[in-house]
Amino acid sequence: MGSAGQSLGAFIPAGVTLRLWGDTNDYAGKGLSGGRIVIRPDASATFESDENIIAGNVIGYGATSGEIFISGVVGERCGVRNSGATIVVEGTGDHACEYMTGGVVVILGGVGRNLAAGMSGGTLYLYDPEVTVHDHLSAGVYEIEVLEYEDDLRLHGLLTRYRDETGSKKAQRILTDWRSERMHFVRIETSEYQRVRDEAKGG
Repeated sequence: MGSAGQSLGAFIPAGVTLRLWGDTNDYAGKGLSGGRIVIRPDASATFESDENIIAGNVIGYGATSGEIFISGVVGERCGVRNSGATIVVEGTGDHACEYMTGGVVVILGGVGRNLAAGMSGGTLYLYDPEVTVHDHLSAGVYEIEVLEYEDDLRLHGLLTRYRDETGSKKAQRILTDWRSERMHFVRIETSEYQRVRDEAKGG
């Protein structure tokens, strides 16, 4: 419990899980290499996690595998250069998923400008009930799609684990009304990455 400094859980390998009840500074999960990081507000906190910043900038920088679950909003450049990790947060600042080459990022709230700038691979799931994605997305060639059957299964399972680990009220609300709320998600990938992925599975 409490506040962590810079680079919480940097480079941790598979088999190691860090759980923090509190908040953390920049670079949490930097170079994550298979481990898991779970950050949630202190049990005595009275604020709404999806409306408050709980972790700093550059979360998951250069992560190659593993999971980062954060019940709260994070700063700028979340998931920058992520190549294989799974990251779930309740909102981000500017430049989220910048230069991402792989992995999965789920954002359950607002985002800043320049979303997915330089992104070449990986999958971004954005909860976007107000349909503002085009106001935030960086210039580029992207495929912005509603959830398909495989996305539905993948995202529902991921959000269930995320809720169980973090106690996220936002995730709970979404899951409670999943048949309706799933329609507010979009899947964002680059056109080239989607083409290669579809070819790999025979699409």
